[in-house]
Amino acid sequence: MKLLRYGPKGQEKPGLLDADGKLRDLSGHVSDITPAEVTPGALERLKAIDPASLPLVEGQPRYGVPVNGIGKFIAIGLNYADHAKESGLEPPPEPIFFTKAISCLNGPNDEVMIPRGSQKTDWEVELGVIIGKTCRYVEEADALSRVAGYVLANDVSERAFQKELGSQWDKGKGCDTFGPVGPWLATPDEIPDPQNLDMFLDVNGKRMQTGNTRTMIFPVAECISYVSRFITLHPGDLLITGTPPGVGEGQKPEKIFLKPGDEMHLGITGLGEQRQKVVAWRNLNDEA
Repeated sequence: MKLLRYGPKGQEKPGLLDADGKLRDLSGHVSDITPAEVTPGALERLKAIDPASLPLVEGQPRYGVPVNGIGKFIAIGLNYADHAKESGLEPPPEPIFFTKAISCLNGPNDEVMIPRGSQKTDWEVELGVIIGKTCRYVEEADALSRVAGYVLANDVSERAFQKELGSQWDKGKGCDTFGPVGPWLATPDEIPDPQNLDMFLDVNGKRMQTGNTRTMIFPVAECISYVSRFITLHPGDLLITGTPPGVGEGQKPEKIFLKPGDEMHLGITGLGEQRQKVVAWRNLNDEA
């Protein structure tokens, strides 16, 4: 099952993508896709609905973040050995994790805004996990059973903010629009092996990242288990699991960073694709 939210920002409706790739309206059954709707019992009720009974959605509406009300946005860093190497760092002996601000969440095809004063805005295609059942000291063998579904994410990052302003990575990770997620949440039956998913990211039509989740240092189950030792994960929380090599900071002979007018295109097997136009900073105070 592929669950999503569609419509203008702040007015999204719940939807489902049927087996033919057609968008169906779920608002006759649920008011929104929230943490309450990604728990095991709620997902079973949604799976029991015949997609053919749902109204078709015409046109090509905007897609929003697949879950409304994500409580925590946790990210695993340096989880692909080749990416650690291109960053000039040794692969970590234990998972590194940090938080991205909830306020950076963005629709999968919404504009990505370069922060004020930024010179080093970068891209990172990542596999994301939406938690469906509380994880507190969960064993690795049980971790995947706590997953509501998987999502495509772009861990947009400002490298100078991240690495040159002290030791807090969060500074460069949670800027407005730095968390595109979606287009849909694919339940585990759609993704039988999260450790064998191809992934890519292009900038202006040029392939920058090519990878597969099998090359993770710490598999998805281990990441969930590890984080749950320190932070309780609740239904609706989002955990993204690292990026393969090919980020702008790692380009040779010269690093490449995003600028206004650039376009990113990224995807992961079974999780759809994203396309984002990069725009210059603007004051969002009047748009909130």
